[in-house]
Amino acid sequence: MRMMLMLVGMLGVAVYPAMAAAPVEKGAKEVVTGQKQVQDKPAAAPPQAQPQEGAMVVVPAGEFIMGSAAGDSDEQPEHKVYLDTFSMDVYEVTVGQYAAFLAAKGIDQPSDWKTMNQPANQKRPIANVDSTDAFLYCKWAGKRLPTEAEWEKAARGTDGRIYPWGNDPPTPLHANFGKSDWNNHGVLATIGSFEAGKSPYGIYDMAGNVWEWVSDFYDYNYYKSSPSKNPIGPSTGGTRAIRGGAWNSNPRAMRSSNRSLISPTDQGLNGFRCAKSQ
Repeated sequence: MRMMLMLVGMLGVAVYPAMAAAPVEKGAKEVVTGQKQVQDKPAAAPPQAQPQEGAMVVVPAGEFIMGSAAGDSDEQPEHKVYLDTFSMDVYEVTVGQYAAFLAAKGIDQPSDWKTMNQPANQKRPIANVDSTDAFLYCKWAGKRLPTEAEWEKAARGTDGRIYPWGNDPPTPLHANFGKSDWNNHGVLATIGSFEAGKSPYGIYDMAGNVWEWVSDFYDYNYYKSSPSKNPIGPSTGGTRAIRGGAWNSNPRAMRSSNRSLISPTDQGLNGFRCAKSQ
């Protein structure tokens, strides 16, 4: 009996450490499991980088709604237009880009160029250029001015929206507008400033900032007889169309279907962006 008690005592000493080890092992597994969960958790996606200056985006072929039944008379009738695939500049042409063009071509500078061509303005859009200046720049860059139809599709997409971002009225998060002081070019927003104001194709500043030249001559009644495929505007005219509104515009002028006109030789604080056929 005494011998048996001694054996039981020895077994008890041997078994207890083995049993006591179980919680330690469980704890170790919990730590490993927790580490595994952290490792398996997907990392947060980094902020998407904006396109570089001079980048273009492809606008696919297809129909879109051009004009507006609720707009001015020159926007009517609202009609469907088919466009072939084309590319459009993501941003308005900047002062810095235009400076490179002037240096390469050796042509006359825009009015107020000394004020515009300052370090603080290099990423702001060029202004004070007439339609010939805009045409020559786009040609030098291997591109061209967009047609009115291309500009409008790039701005509003295919769902008939009022503004590039949708149907909500503009706010300071959408666009640069409603200002009154030119402030020596400082009133213009630098390119890529309004993420909330992008068009369906990711194009910036198609409402506000600067009016943009297009290639079409302006005709008040053009929509009544314009072709339904790849319209390029009248063959002649005394004025050209500009689009998009500017830094001093009201919301109605910034609608994507809105049309305005100006003399081809009038600089008028106008800027532009370029397009390219595919």
